[in-house]
Amino acid sequence: MSPEHTPEDPAWDAALRRAGIGAFLAGAAATLAFLAFFPGLPHVIDWGAIITALAVGALARWSYRAHLTRKHTRPE
Repeated sequence: MSPEHTPEDPAWDAALRRAGIGAFLAGAAATLAFLAFFPGLPHVIDWGAIITALAVGALARWSYRAHLTRKHTRPE
């Protein structure tokens, strides 16, 4: 029988929350590092870079949580 995700599963929710936070921080940090240190780009972190980093972090969080949820609910 496959494990079903239930709203009453606090361990799974906590694991998803920690994974989402980590993915968001990794995506945002990677984007800021790319925009700050990549040769040929202006070495200034402005509002556009911050908004882009937040958007990439949110996309990384969403995609990693979707991957974990799909992997967790997949029948074996």
